[in-house]
Amino acid sequence: MPVKSQFIALFVFLFSSTIMLNNVLAQDVEEVVVTATKLNKKIEDIGASVSIVSGQLLSAYDGAEELSQQLSGVQAAVANGTQVAFQIRGIGAVDHQALTPTATAVYRDGVYMASNVQTSPLLFDIERAEVLKGPQGSLYGRNASAGAINFVSIRPSSDTTGYIEGGFGRFNRISINGAFNTPVSEKLSVRLSGRLLKEDPTLENIVTNDSVSAPENAGGVRDEFGLRAIAAYKASPATDILFSVHYAEDNGINAAPLNSSLTEGATPLESHEISIGADGVQDTDNEFYGTSIELNHQFGNYSLVVLGAVEGYNQQYGFDFDGTPAPFGVASLNANLSYDRDFSQYSIENRLSYSDDTIEVMAGVYFDDESFDQEYLIWCGELDPNSLLGTCRYVGAPGRTGSAPASTGTATSLLSLIEQARSTAALFTYNTIAISPRLDVVIGARLTHENIKGNGEGLHIFDDGTVALNNRDDLGAAIGANEISENHFTGNFGLNYQLNDDAMLYASYSTGFKSGGFNGEVINNATHFTDEGLFEAETVAAVEAGLKVTKENLRYTLAVFYQNYDKPQARIFVPFTTEGGGSFTSNSLSNLDKATSKGAEFEVNWSPISGLNLGGGFTYLDTEINQNINPNVPQNAETFDGNPLPFASKYSATLSAKYQWAPRHNIQASIAANAKYQSAFYLDAEGLEARKQDGYSIIDATAKLDFDTGMSVKLWGRNLGNSAYAVSGFGFIGYNTFLGAPRTYGISVAYTY
Repeated sequence: MPVKSQFIALFVFLFSSTIMLNNVLAQDVEEVVVTATKLNKKIEDIGASVSIVSGQLLSAYDGAEELSQQLSGVQAAVANGTQVAFQIRGIGAVDHQALTPTATAVYRDGVYMASNVQTSPLLFDIERAEVLKGPQGSLYGRNASAGAINFVSIRPSSDTTGYIEGGFGRFNRISINGAFNTPVSEKLSVRLSGRLLKEDPTLENIVTNDSVSAPENAGGVRDEFGLRAIAAYKASPATDILFSVHYAEDNGINAAPLNSSLTEGATPLESHEISIGADGVQDTDNEFYGTSIELNHQFGNYSLVVLGAVEGYNQQYGFDFDGTPAPFGVASLNANLSYDRDFSQYSIENRLSYSDDTIEVMAGVYFDDESFDQEYLIWCGELDPNSLLGTCRYVGAPGRTGSAPASTGTATSLLSLIEQARSTAALFTYNTIAISPRLDVVIGARLTHENIKGNGEGLHIFDDGTVALNNRDDLGAAIGANEISENHFTGNFGLNYQLNDDAMLYASYSTGFKSGGFNGEVINNATHFTDEGLFEAETVAAVEAGLKVTKENLRYTLAVFYQNYDKPQARIFVPFTTEGGGSFTSNSLSNLDKATSKGAEFEVNWSPISGLNLGGGFTYLDTEINQNINPNVPQNAETFDGNPLPFASKYSATLSAKYQWAPRHNIQASIAANAKYQSAFYLDAEGLEARKQDGYSIIDATAKLDFDTGMSVKLWGRNLGNSAYAVSGFGFIGYNTFLGAPRTYGISVAYTY
């Protein structure tokens, strides 16, 4: 039986079993209280698709992208090592630049992460992750056309507790995680936590060209650590203050991509193998930092929340861009790239809410200011850090000189410089009104103003040291600036109907948007900063209906949805025609015309007997790009019309099981397993078979012993089936894919007090 059919059969069996057996030796399902609506509410009382992943499950993972392993209908594209873009129900541009936020808004303890490189290093000492599916136009109105994810850290308590865990695994993996919680006084408690991770390459670099060495480190090296301190202060019986500061570093080496030519040759590479030379291997020097302060004040039925934060990072990293040691036997087609980025973000959010037995009203105001600066260099061969020249000519450099080159030499390297400033202000409200004892109306709105300023220049560097502005296709020197200023109104309307004490029906309409902006890659000519060179904001309008059922030992949800996707952003090769009659082709983040996403979801959590918990989810998703014919470039419609959206598996499913028991009076034992299946999906919007990832499954498992002394021992394994799969892709002289990790396993020992 095919894998997909096996999962469908398992879900039918699981659902039917819950109907027949939910009262046999039942164990209560744990009540889950979340802050997804920015008010503490039970998950079954929220009329929307909300999924919770516990911190215990997240602690088994290394990066935020692995959250998707626990959720159907959620996929994660990972580019350049640490840049994560979540796709929820097929919505979300797959892009490797860091200049614009992703369609899924990601938060850390309520603080918005405005760049796709900020999330992954923060996944330690987490209490839970809250995942809202569908556009979020009221509460998470900014860049939330797909949904929102909030990672919630474990907060300080008034007890002296802590843990330390050390582990060793395949690929010489060494990990250390720990936390220390202590009360400083009756009013102040502090929690310190951290992690360290070192791991040798998980991909094997193979020699395919006898004249080119294949360094082992090209398969990716992990060398990371993170620290976090949180202080909770009880200023008065009605006022709580939470202060947080964090710092993380990534000092490893990004794994190189795999070029399609190496999988189709006479001696194709095997799974989890790549083949590149030494010149593309570069050390990483990434730093992430931030601090926040949150004030909660309760007075009667009113509550005031003030959350201010500073976030930032600086990055220096790169990798082999073409994914081969010497593509097609021509050394000058070899390409390497590096990024040097600095980013800072300042935000403040104020919310005032009122609640009683019949109404919950919340209104807020949000301000955010960001600064982004990037140097982007492409060269061939080994780089001279002073001249920025390689030992061979990057094939794309001479084409940028224009008809009147600034030198008689040869253009050899490309350097693009860009700066961007973004400011955001928003007013928002979210309200629940009881129309009758069983019927609630939910209504919310958000008015967002964004101002984005960008400027930069694109340069080519000659082998005689001359540096000149790019002027590809003689469309003007590659230097300029522009400004985007626009307003977006989004919101939601819904009905929640309580069928009985155990079940609720809901229906909702919601809208969301993702900002437009500037492209942050190679700046070819003057059109880069003109209106034609920018990409517009995308919007999503969604209708959803669902059923939520919660009993003593069973919780499940059913939902159907339809999403209208307008001006979806996608990285594509786009031909442009200018007013003066010129034309050029750009590989950039651009807008398609329209797309649709529709489907159904099922999620279940069941505890049939004491110590046993079963869970699962299933998503059926049907997406389609609707591209109109452009008279100037008619091939656009032929290329994209009718294709599914990238990273949008038609079927995805998860199954999980955990069983706990006491083999002796002083020992607790547990075994747990989780599996996720994703059917085939395309890596980009062009829908080419060569850029298609076949369906695959990933199975993770753990076995653990907890002793009453506080010691514990855990055996763990990830991707136990050793599935081979791509986590993202891009086109350059063939097609390149970043690969997922093979089977890994290890052992850890922990002490908790």
